[in-house]
Amino acid sequence: MIEILMSSIIAILVLSGVFFSIIAAIGVVRLPDMYSRLHAASISSTLGVSSVLLGVFLYFWYFNNNFEMTLLLAIVFIFVIAPTGAHMLARSAFHSDVEPYKLTILNELRRDEIGHEELREEDKQRAEERKKEKELEE
Repeated sequence: MIEILMSSIIAILVLSGVFFSIIAAIGVVRLPDMYSRLHAASISSTLGVSSVLLGVFLYFWYFNNNFEMTLLLAIVFIFVIAPTGAHMLARSAFHSDVEPYKLTILNELRRDEIGHEELREEDKQRAEERKKEKELEE
């Protein structure tokens, strides 16, 4: 009975990890800009890889009676490093003037660095540019 339960838990963990990894891959291919792709890659792949590693850890622990501390350390390492690396890449892209997708409504980092008043003027200019682009399209 307990073997069926452990096998089910391991299968659910591995399959959910595969699911999240596939979602991450689709997000990297389908999303429009660098920031969205980075978000999909870091969040979904972190969950996916961690779930697979946890399933592998439970498999070796229960069925082979082998407690692999390196798998647990790898899970902790991925949970710490992947979001930190994604944050650093996004900040460097922002400071390298990589533009977000044109439908992005709020850029909080720019608002914090530039200030509210200057950002409002910039938003007004962008709104006028969008109006002109729409008029030209029609």
